Amino acid sequence: MSAAAPLSVPTTTSTAAPATPTPTPAKPPGAVAIHVEGVSKTFGTGEAKTMAVREVTFDVHFREMLYIVGPSGSGKTTLLSMISGILRPDTGKVNVEGTDLWAMKENALADFRLAKVGFVFQDFHLFPNLTTVENVAIPLVLKRHKWADAIVEATKVLEVVGLSARAQLRPTRLSGGEQQRVAIARALVSTPDLMILDEPTASLDGDTGKKIVEFVKTQVVGDHRAVVVVTHDDRIYDFADRILHMEDGRMRAGKGVADA
Repeated sequence: MSAAAPLSVPTTTSTAAPATPTPTPAKPPGAVAIHVEGVSKTFGTGEAKTMAVREVTFDVHFREMLYIVGPSGSGKTTLLSMISGILRPDTGKVNVEGTDLWAMKENALADFRLAKVGFVFQDFHLFPNLTTVENVAIPLVLKRHKWADAIVEATKVLEVVGLSARAQLRPTRLSGGEQQRVAIARALVSTPDLMILDEPTASLDGDTGKKIVEFVKTQVVGDHRAVVVVTHDDRIYDFADRILHMEDGRMRAGKGVADA
């Protein structure tokens, strides 16, 4: 593929350093990645008013794969959006690595999300007119890396997820499992400290879903990263280090996989 950017992705003349990140030091055992305290969120008004999340408090630790589980409509995705800096809570606080997330101004919050949070959406959200490697490179382009440098780093991450041979294909030429791995690679390319996966197996068959989650467990969770998985798929519960349960916008804690 040519190093020139496609029409749908702007080139940059930034003089930023090459995309290779500085290694992140390991976090001490038990260190808190996210502290969530009393967050609530309401949608609608009057008779249509619905409280999606009700005064939820919990911590996410580095080196763990935390599941938030519960039936559809229990508030899982709303909670996930609030802890990742996408949706502002009505009440409560979200502290990420010592930073009060919702005390930040909008531009600073956007930069923080780009640097610290890797988000894997349920429906992948890949750009159909871009190749696999171009899709993975997008976060680095947004961080003002040169296009050629971003492609080099995206290629390295595709090798990690086992898709280097599919780099030049567009998403429509990939299987569901391959598209999910591309979405994971795109989230990983910026080396975020926090990875959030929203229903990662919803569009996959059982065996493929287990392989994807096993990959995240063995290759993504690490000394400098925390992973949060929102799911109602009990076939993948065995991969969790800890499980929290949501129902009707409230959360109850589980001590481990056995509590699922």
